[in-house]
Amino acid sequence: MTRDLRMRWLTPALALLLVLSLSACTSFTPNSIFGAHSQFGHIVDSLTRKLVVLGAIVFVLVETLIVFILVKFRERDGNREAKQFHGNATLEIGWTLVPAIILAFIAVPTIKTIFETEAKAPPSALQVEVIGHQWWWEFRYPQYGITTANELYLPVGRTANFALTTKDVLHSFWIPQLDGKRDLISNHTNYIWFTPDSAFAWNGFCAEYCGTSHANMRFKVFTVAPAEFDAWAAHQKTNAVGSAPPAPAPGAATDSAKGTPPVTKIATAVGTTTPAGEVAPPPVATPVMNVSDTVSATFPRNKLPEWVIPKTPTPAALTFDASATGDATRGMTLFRTAPCIACHAIRGVPTAQGIVGPNLTHVGGRTTIAGGIYPNDLHHLELWIKNAPAMKPGSLMPLFGKAEKGATPGVYTDQQIADLAAYLSSLK
Repeated sequence: MTRDLRMRWLTPALALLLVLSLSACTSFTPNSIFGAHSQFGHIVDSLTRKLVVLGAIVFVLVETLIVFILVKFRERDGNREAKQFHGNATLEIGWTLVPAIILAFIAVPTIKTIFETEAKAPPSALQVEVIGHQWWWEFRYPQYGITTANELYLPVGRTANFALTTKDVLHSFWIPQLDGKRDLISNHTNYIWFTPDSAFAWNGFCAEYCGTSHANMRFKVFTVAPAEFDAWAAHQKTNAVGSAPPAPAPGAATDSAKGTPPVTKIATAVGTTTPAGEVAPPPVATPVMNVSDTVSATFPRNKLPEWVIPKTPTPAALTFDASATGDATRGMTLFRTAPCIACHAIRGVPTAQGIVGPNLTHVGGRTTIAGGIYPNDLHHLELWIKNAPAMKPGSLMPLFGKAEKGATPGVYTDQQIADLAAYLSSLK
């Protein structure tokens, strides 16, 4: 091979090597399984590193032997034809025994890891029931009597044991940074457990194709200090009452013409009557997200890392009346007689006992809507109520926009939708 020919191949090879090297130099990969933050992840990481080292050793030895043979026995002028023979017991024993030893080095730590990760969770573990739906996640905490959707809170340092089931098709529960992935199988309960070791916010996904909006079936995970988890759990057990609206998530898109309209606070007293003629539930003193508090009921929005804030674009053709300013009191009255109550439940609202859609208790305190693909602000909530199928393909929630559906019973004007959004946003 001439020098020019060698240089012609060497230059692109070095360029490719440089690109590959630089691509591995990123400081943080938020959805990577490497550098796990749970006990389960550390166990799997340890096995992965051992297998990579063993694989590298085998690779180097085999490739070295191949190169040696190619060089030593390459064709040369004057070479004699190799002597032909049949069978070599020593060689055959060797190439059987060596791979067996290598496989033993791989099998022993692998089996040990399988037993560790498949062992039963300790009795003190936090029990979480995970139920997959097309296309959103339901989380139940039976020890606390809590049901929520699309946002999972876990205490740092305490093992969480997940019982995984599905209401429809196959799904797969996966939180890359906490490691561990387990399928949700029809008519069967799978289990997985891990112990978070650091407080942060993480992304969760469905890792099994499940239909039209499989890629839109996401959730958020917040690993918090035990005291903060206890505060969150205590808050979730209270009735949902109106409070100040949540601030838009950092970087969340808003309608520039409309901005974020104010929401009327809902004030009810024991024994008072709502405009709909129902006896209002007694007011409940509930902790509200406050970044200045030592212990917050929900994860502070100004501390959300950039990669957990959804940036899904809204459909360009879907518009909303910028002059419609929501009133939470009107929205509460409308909600209690709207079709919403057939699918959704809200703790403290007697007419809202649905189980088809996500539980909306304290929905205003969540960071996302629509299965984790839009930020939870008034702009996106209004668009979602107006035309959910346009916002998320395959959504089972029907559209309620009057302009889209015409003069059909059970549909609403932009003003009525703004009132509903204001009410739901107030439920922090």
